[in-house]
Amino acid sequence: MENNLVRINKFIAMHSDIARRKVDEYILQGRITINGISIMQPGFKIDPQKDKVNVDGVPIKISSKKIYIMLNKPENVISSVSDEKRRKTVIDLVNIKERIFPIGRLDYDTTGLILLTNDGEFANKLMHPKFKVEKTYLVRISRPLEEKHKVKLMNGIKIEGRKTSPCKISYPKRNDFALVSITIREGRNRQVRSMFEHYGYFVRSLHRSEYGALKLTGLKPGEWRYLTEKELLSFNNQ
Repeated sequence: MENNLVRINKFIAMHSDIARRKVDEYILQGRITINGISIMQPGFKIDPQKDKVNVDGVPIKISSKKIYIMLNKPENVISSVSDEKRRKTVIDLVNIKERIFPIGRLDYDTTGLILLTNDGEFANKLMHPKFKVEKTYLVRISRPLEEKHKVKLMNGIKIEGRKTSPCKISYPKRNDFALVSITIREGRNRQVRSMFEHYGYFVRSLHRSEYGALKLTGLKPGEWRYLTEKELLSFNNQ
């Protein structure tokens, strides 16, 4: 029946770690088959209960149980499913049988809050530029932040030819102007480090303490927990 049909890119994103836009690329590359036949139309619809979908010959299995996890990532851990250099990954820290993947990434030497899931649609939503989820970082810099630089950073500066969006900056500790709290709505590669380095500040440590309405409290480095229903709903209300 027509009501049971779903777009192929949505189906794969829901049941794998492949985002919708990437699925469309795979379709055009002929890497996706339905019932053994390659398809070339990104808008193609399938019946999830009847059709067999493969990506590069690997079947996509329907995930009935959706998983949403918050992890306090320690230093020197990779934000990926695997690592060719055999370094420890965030997946190694979450010992569950279900297949999950991180939403976005934190640098190898950056610590703090990272989310993991098996819900590709949810991950795609949070990473999409239109969603603009706020992320707060605690940054220890090499010297006190000058007021003139603070103002410029808050208003946005050009990095690699593109201006950063306005951000919030404050000082968590009184009279400690080398410890900075910064809240951004973007997810550009190494953005926070690049912003401070633009004015000659060396970032000694970087820790993500908040992601949207989520706060990293009660979790020691390497510890994790499942998100609550209320926490999940908070992303729909932003």
